[in-house]
Parts: sequence; structure tokens; C-alpha cells
Amino acid sequence: MDKNHDLLTSAFSYLSSAIDWLNGLLWGSVLIYLLIGVGLYFTLRLKFIQLRHFGHMFSVLRHSRHGDKNGVSSFQALCTSLAARVGTGNLAGVAVALTLGGPGAIFWMWLIAFIGMSTSFVESTLAQLFKQKDSHGAFRGGPAYYMERGLKARWMGVLFAFCLILAFGLVFCAVQSNSIAQAAHAAFDMPRWAVGVAVVALTALVIFGGLRTIAGVAEIVVPFMAFGYLAVALVVVAMNIHEVPAVFSLIIKSAFGLKEATAGAAGYGMAQAMMQGMKRGLFSNEAGMGSAPNAAATASPTPPHPASQGYVQMLGVFVDTLVICTATAAIILTSGVDISGGMEGVTLTQTALSSQVGNWGNGFVAVALFFFAFTSIMANYYYAEINVSFLAPGSDNAIRVYRFLALGMVMFGAIGELPIVWAMADVAMALMAIVNLVAILLLSGIAFKLARDYNCQRAAGKTPFFDVRKFPELKSRLAPGVWEQEKP
Repeated sequence: MDKNHDLLTSAFSYLSSAIDWLNGLLWGSVLIYLLIGVGLYFTLRLKFIQLRHFGHMFSVLRHSRHGDKNGVSSFQALCTSLAARVGTGNLAGVAVALTLGGPGAIFWMWLIAFIGMSTSFVESTLAQLFKQKDSHGAFRGGPAYYMERGLKARWMGVLFAFCLILAFGLVFCAVQSNSIAQAAHAAFDMPRWAVGVAVVALTALVIFGGLRTIAGVAEIVVPFMAFGYLAVALVVVAMNIHEVPAVFSLIIKSAFGLKEATAGAAGYGMAQAMMQGMKRGLFSNEAGMGSAPNAAATASPTPPHPASQGYVQMLGVFVDTLVICTATAAIILTSGVDISGGMEGVTLTQTALSSQVGNWGNGFVAVALFFFAFTSIMANYYYAEINVSFLAPGSDNAIRVYRFLALGMVMFGAIGELPIVWAMADVAMALMAIVNLVAILLLSGIAFKLARDYNCQRAAGKTPFFDVRKFPELKSRLAPGVWEQEKP
């Protein structure tokens, strides 16, 4: 028995070391530079669309409640993507970034979100353009689909679909349930296995209802949970308003290593802040990762133009990181809690809030995290089912098998340990993002043309409408029966 235990411990140690090495390679040598480079390129080519058209994002949202028999509304698609974005990354992920990267990590989270807004515009616009109808007449799409139709590279779509199913459909479901179980145990002393059983049961009730059920639940729950959490964060900031200037100064100085005493320490501090801020920022807002486009593709957009979903999903990145993640950082940093005191993940957020509002803060974070993480599990499942359908078109058996695998990972996450689960998520996320970023770079010229067409119509005082006849080079690559409608 002891020998088997030693072998298991040794194997686990080797696995952990291998994952850490792969994370260092992907994040330190590939993905960070690719993310920044692609985001800056899109930002420049789109002429800082996230600033110039900031108000237009909200204008599109105001008219986004209409769907049809083929697709959900743009608002439901946004809420579904926010359900995935607004999760443990906003509560536990921000705390992890602060613990490992210091206050400066928040600046790099902001930066990756700002440039990521243009990336999100491109990938969501492409997902809308290359969507198709499934056997039930409902819209499906996302990176795997635009790789197959736009690039004529099904092999690339298959690779992406496998990465997404691994990352979102399996690993990220475990990450979310891990945080729910940890928070419930800290706040209410509930056994983690019992929390896992409860989350599995609730997840099964929703996912067996289908994709429209998930979108409907997200439309109700996401605005409620986001506004409730922001209200509490604003109260904490108001209680410590005199600390805000110092906190902001600390974030900026730490981001560039200006708090450290020596040049070597400054360089290391800046590198850690950058690495952790960008990793946790990407995990939270998912810009460029190729996840949100799966939701964007299922919408019947208003105005009826692919670029309108680009604007809607760009707003999702802003809300997730520049609003909700900042709220969590404000709670922790204005509270004065020692971020290097050894507390992990969501426990740090709970401790910070409780120190300001009393013991009920512990329970509030646990409840908020449940809503954040549970809706993320739903949306993660949503994304993965779309890609299971891509790999096995029309196969109900493949969907059934995947559903039980996903529920098993939810249970595993509840009883597993945090470090290995987060490390697995980082590897899966990096692989998926790299494949998607290469694809959207290759297809970016199309997205730029669509953005120009959309805004030329706006400048002429027209409601933007996608007329496929203006893009004859695209017609052979678009799915039949999707964009042939007559102009209203």
C-alpha cells in the first residue's frame, strides 16, 4: 500500500512539473507576445475602435432583445458570453493575480482587456459571418466553423474544437466547481463532496434542457448577479474612498517594478505582475481565446450585420475586466488585507470583504461566487456542445457522452486541489488561444472590410444591413440559407 502511494505521489509530482514547464513555455515565450501583438495590430487597423465607438456598443445593446426561431437575441448571446467570462476569474482569479503578481498585475489585466476588446470584435464578427444552421434550423458557429469555412481548413477547426472541449467543456468546469466548493466550505463549513453533488445535480437540470434553456437562464441571472456584486463593491470603495488614490498609485508603480529597491528585483517584479495579470485577465475576459464567438454566432443580430455582434461582444470584455475585476481588486486593496499572507484564491476576497462589512461578507462572496461560477459552468458547457456538434454533426450520442464527462469534471473540481486545477486550465487555455489567434489573423482582412461596410452605412444615416452581393468573394464560403435574406 505504501509503495503504491509513493508511486502515485511520484507520478503526480512529475505531472505537476510537466504542466508547470509547459505553462512557462506557452505563456512566457509564445502567448503573451502573440496576444499583445495581435491585439495591438487589430487596435491600430480598426483605429482604436474601442475608444472611438465606445458609446455605440451601448446603442447596439439597447436594440438587442429581439431573436427569432433560428437564433437567440444579441442580448442573450451577450449574457451567455458574460456567464462564461464573469466567473471565478473575477473573484478568485483577481485574488490569485494579486497574490502571485502583486498589485501591478491589475494594470496588466486592464491593458490586456483594452487591447483585447478589438480582438473580441474581430473574432465575434467572423463567427457571425461564418455561422450555419444545425439539423434543427438553429444557428451554430464559432472559431471551428470559421476555420473550416473561412480558411477551408477543417483540420484546424478540429484541432481548435478538441482544445475548446478540453479547456472549457472539461477543465474550466472543474475550475469553477473548485471555487464554489472552496467558498462554501470556508463560509458555511460544508463538505466539498456534498457541494460537488449539489452542483452536479443543478448543472444536469440546466444542460439537459438544451442551448436555448442555457441562454434563457443566463439572460435572467447574469444581470442580477453582476449588479448585486458591483453594488457591494461600491459600498466598500465608498467606505475607503480616502485610500483610492494611494491604491491606484500602488497599482501603477507595482506594474513597472517601481516599488522594488534594486534593478534586479524591479525586473522580476514587473515580469511577475505582467505574467499573472495577463494570464488571469485572459482567463477572465477570454478575448482572443475563441470562446465568446461560439455564443456570438448563435444570435440573430440587430442590426442584421455581422459587425453588430462584434460591438456587443466587445462590450462584454469591458464589463468583465474593466468593471467587475476592478471591483474585486478595489475590495481587496482598499481593505488593507495582506495579499502576501498565504491566503489562496477566493478566500482572500472573502477575508477582505468581511474585514469591511462584517462576517456576512464571507457568506455574500460564497453566494456571489456560486452564481458567477455556476453560470460559467453552463456557458462553458454551451461552448463545448457546439464544438462536439462540429466534430460529430447530428450525433445525439456524442452529445450524451459529453454531458456525462462534463458532469464528472464538475465533481472532480469540487474535491480536487486548486493549484493543479488552475495549472491544467492555463495549459488548455493557452493551446486554444494560440490556434484561434492564428486563424483570426489570417481572416482579419474580412473583418476589417465588414467593419468599414457597417460604419459607412451608419455614416450615411442607414441602419446597417449585410448585403452578401457586395462581397462576391465570400459567397462561396458562407453557409447556405443564412445571409440571403432581403433588405427590410
